Amino acid sequence: MAMSYKARKRWSLLILVVALPAYIVAMVSLMNWLFPDPLNPAPFLLELAIYIGLGVIWAFPLKSVFKGIGQPDPDAQNNTGGA
Repeated sequence: MAMSYKARKRWSLLILVVALPAYIVAMVSLMNWLFPDPLNPAPFLLELAIYIGLGVIWAFPLKSVFKGIGQPDPDAQNNTGGA
């Protein structure tokens, strides 16, 4: 069963405000755990590739939640009514 527009809008707000910052903190902590020595850091291009990958990969499972959120509510009645 597909989610309603209102449910998708609420879920997308929750994801962007709560889950995404938590994901960022978790991934930065993971990177600090993988490469703990600040005097001997990972190669720049490797670190850049990992951060780009982690920055993109979170969106794929959530694509259906964000799809169409910027559009007007398709279920809303257009009650502008003429004069």
